[in-house]
Amino acid sequence: MRSDFFFQVVFVATAMSIVSGAVAERMKLWAFLAFAVVMTAFIYPVSGYWTWGGGWLSEVGYSDYAGSGIVHLAGAAAALAGVIVLGPRKGKYGKDGSIHAIPGANMPLATLGTFILWMGWFGFNGGSELKLAAVDSANNVAQVFVNTNAAAAGGVIAALILAKLWFRKADLTMALNGALAGLVAITADPLSPTALGATIIGAVGGIIVVAAIVTLDKVKLDDPVGAISVHGVVGIWGVLAVPLTNDGASFGAQLIGIVGIFGWVFLASLVVWLILKAIMGIRVSEEEEYEGVDIAECGLEAYPEFGIKK
Repeated sequence: MRSDFFFQVVFVATAMSIVSGAVAERMKLWAFLAFAVVMTAFIYPVSGYWTWGGGWLSEVGYSDYAGSGIVHLAGAAAALAGVIVLGPRKGKYGKDGSIHAIPGANMPLATLGTFILWMGWFGFNGGSELKLAAVDSANNVAQVFVNTNAAAAGGVIAALILAKLWFRKADLTMALNGALAGLVAITADPLSPTALGATIIGAVGGIIVVAAIVTLDKVKLDDPVGAISVHGVVGIWGVLAVPLTNDGASFGAQLIGIVGIFGWVFLASLVVWLILKAIMGIRVSEEEEYEGVDIAECGLEAYPEFGIKK
């Protein structure tokens, strides 16, 4: 693996945050923690080594600057396996095929969290240059910063416009996911494109994420925050977008990387989830799900101000 230990910790933490978002509201805390140990100690390091450690993906020419595939697609693949084994939240889908939206508890906090992620992405992508001492490296970091911000802006604008045209509403959740989609899309290569090119790449990601969230709901894959769509579907787009601006990458190598990373992480995660389900169970009871896993698993209310005062 790459020697920059700090960034590897950040990357694997990012992958696990993707999983946590997708399985939120219905998974047992200790089952998630057990999976996190396996994911961080074994599953992620294997696929990460394939590119950043000089493994077989590196040899075939797979290119992924800061991890659209290695980090984000990997996290989404693990999340997808968990969502399939876990099943949807109670009341999410009707017997007649209807889809019932379950709104977030606090949209201002979700918005703040998105802006924190947006800011953190400058370190995520810019830090992947790994040095700043040389003039060329400093210029590269500056270009990465510009492209990272441009892609996020392109993603949020495109997602907001599409949501307005599709749903007749300026959907805040889609706008927030559009910003994150733009960031994920540019992560595979935030250095090669121009600022305009990065904006377009991010905008395509914003359009893709809206369509992906709707599609996953239609096939009854319950992802509360759209993590699989943002990091998985758009992560694939980000990896495939690299050859559009980087002459050193090829679509063939990028496709091999997508299939290799997704196949390994999904299958390995599926096995782990099934083992955990058999040994300790992974889903809370219906009563605990209704009450809230914050109370059932942690003994605290995440939003005590919403409670009924006696």
